[in-house]
Amino acid sequence: MDLGLRGRSVIVAASSEGIARAAAERFAAEGARVAMCSRDGEKLRKAAEEIRARYAVEVLAEPVDVTDAAAVHRFVGQVAERMGGVDVCVTNAGGPPAKMFLETTGEEWQRAIELNLMSIVHFARAVVPHMQRRRWGRIVTITSVSVRQPVYDLVYSNAARAGVLGLVKSLSNEFGRDGITVNNVGPGYTATQRLMEIVAKRASAADVSDSEYMERLVGEAALGRVGEPEEVADAIVWLASERASYITGQTLLVDGGLYKGL
Repeated sequence: MDLGLRGRSVIVAASSEGIARAAAERFAAEGARVAMCSRDGEKLRKAAEEIRARYAVEVLAEPVDVTDAAAVHRFVGQVAERMGGVDVCVTNAGGPPAKMFLETTGEEWQRAIELNLMSIVHFARAVVPHMQRRRWGRIVTITSVSVRQPVYDLVYSNAARAGVLGLVKSLSNEFGRDGITVNNVGPGYTATQRLMEIVAKRASAADVSDSEYMERLVGEAALGRVGEPEEVADAIVWLASERASYITGQTLLVDGGLYKGL
């Protein structure tokens, strides 16, 4: 199936590893020109080199702190100048610490909002004008299954990421007439470094091994396993494609049936 992404300019934020790294590779496989950013410059450089060599596509990689509005705007401007515009923007950021409510601090709350909500605002403000000029654009946010079903001990993430849904719906309503779709992907338990850190903390608190605790998590999902970053990436790329042209303002859970609601 031709996804209509060949030659498109695609930004994938926080893409040095994990789900966003897999998404950058999937876009490259479709023949898109990919702009990657991350705070970890060395990991980012290696990821970009691997993707460039494997798919023979243009790959731009720049260290960027997605909570820095000025840095995000500079990066988007650089991408637009080098690639002739911006067609797709996939927003992403690392998750805040796993804590219960009474363990939280005001400073960490502020950081969580900056990281998981305001970073999306910064990217949207920067890319929408470029998409409006082309009368075509795709914004895909990466959040978590927690936007539908809050996750135990992730109170920062549960609160901050829920706000993203309001932003996604607002942007989709405002810019749909410009040919811009805005959607959200909510991964469940996925094989990333973030999940390993959460499992280690919970396993320690429960006085069980990491592998034993992982088995408990796996049992919560209908498919009975942890997802792979590439499986989430496929959903992201599809939402950014021509094939999803009549879908906007939606959240697609890629969670193996972890969410139990209707």
